[in-house]
Parts: sequence; C-alpha cells; structure tokens
Amino acid sequence: MIPTDYTRLVRFLQDELSVPQSSIKRALQHCKQDPAPLPMVLWQQGVLTLQQLERIFDWMEVA
Repeated sequence: MIPTDYTRLVRFLQDELSVPQSSIKRALQHCKQDPAPLPMVLWQQGVLTLQQLERIFDWMEVA
C-alpha cells in the first residue's frame, strides 16, 4: 500500500518518468525500514538518473 502523501508522486514517477512499479514498491519498503525521501532512495538504487531526480524535485516544488 502506498502512503497517501506519496500517491501523487508515485503517479508522476509512473506516468512521466516510466519508473517500474516493482522499483517503486522496493523503494517504498526501503523507506519504511530506513526513513528517507522516496526520490533519493530510487536514485541511490540506480533507478533514476540525476536529471530525473532534478525533474522530480522541480515537480515537487510546484505540486
């Protein structure tokens, strides 16, 4: 289950960046064990590029 505060972010990751659902699920599990921002976990796991990470943070500023 996706935390409600990540619902819009997850939709953005899937729709705009084509991040696989399995990668998001794995990163969310990591966030439960070791609290960290979801985008950073995805980047650390090699799922996102630095450009994608910057795009997410830009999106988060206006969302």
